[in-house]
Amino acid sequence: MGEYKLSFTITNEILSYVSSISEKIGRITATSNLEAKPHLRKSNRIRSIHSSLKIEANSLSLGQVRDVINGKMVLGEQKEIQEVKNAHAAYERNSEIDPYSIKDLKKFHSIMTKYVVEESGNFRRGEEGVFNGERCIFMAPPARFVPQLMEDLFNWMKEAKNSVHPLILGSVFHYEFVFIHPFSDGNGRMARLWHTAILSKWKSVFEYIPIESQIEKFQDEYYEAIARCHVDGASTIFIEFMLSQIDKILDDISIQISEDNERFSECIKKLLAVMEYDIPYTGKTLMEKLGLKSKEGFRRNYIRPAIDMNLICMTIPDKPNSRNQRYVKV
Repeated sequence: MGEYKLSFTITNEILSYVSSISEKIGRITATSNLEAKPHLRKSNRIRSIHSSLKIEANSLSLGQVRDVINGKMVLGEQKEIQEVKNAHAAYERNSEIDPYSIKDLKKFHSIMTKYVVEESGNFRRGEEGVFNGERCIFMAPPARFVPQLMEDLFNWMKEAKNSVHPLILGSVFHYEFVFIHPFSDGNGRMARLWHTAILSKWKSVFEYIPIESQIEKFQDEYYEAIARCHVDGASTIFIEFMLSQIDKILDDISIQISEDNERFSECIKKLLAVMEYDIPYTGKTLMEKLGLKSKEGFRRNYIRPAIDMNLICMTIPDKPNSRNQRYVKV
């Protein structure tokens, strides 16, 4: 097999999306610290896992995926439950990924496919095709070429990371990875995880943006873009498709953050208004200052969201229900 060449064209549409996405990421980062909203981070990560697995025919609902992640008992196929546990373990360690390391790729494939894939963590030895449901889009390169193709792809990424925008590089990698199809199973999940890892190295907020949920909404178009690129011998169409989906999901994230801020703003404003910095308050004292009588309403609408947003902290975080608990404005 000759030298592995990647082919794509930087179109005006691609440049427009790069500009739009960069502007939206800047706005989200400037106006709202998503990393300081653990409830939204967790919700979006669950959406990412559910959507990425659903694309691969996992039948568990969003609620069931959430329950598995929260350690609750779920009735379902053991393989599907294990896939959720594996994906959660992989996404939780996203920040540890070196997206330019084949060693890390194999390591995270073993995490993503633990107990469910025989060749977990190793490149495939058999022949594979890329399927959308029952329809074969194309046959992947022969297994004997996979190690060299992957080495060539990662070498290209290492050389291109300083000259190709991460938004474009991530999309090129995603398509080329799916084309090579290096593993016997779990290729789609790994392509989406790795795409997220590449973008997260550029802007850390991408670790909490569920790109997978957008792909799942437009699954047929996703596979159609892959198929068209295979015919063209270039990844341009797939780059345009992926950037359009990232651009759309950022609009959803902006709305999500806005609704979250509106939901808690009045209660939190009142709570912060009655607190002085660095002074510990009992829950009873704060309820009196706010004129509240319901302890549960106080915890649900004031204390929990304020803690989630890192606006207040507990003096005894390991024992949230301690009688000596105090709350401090930070």
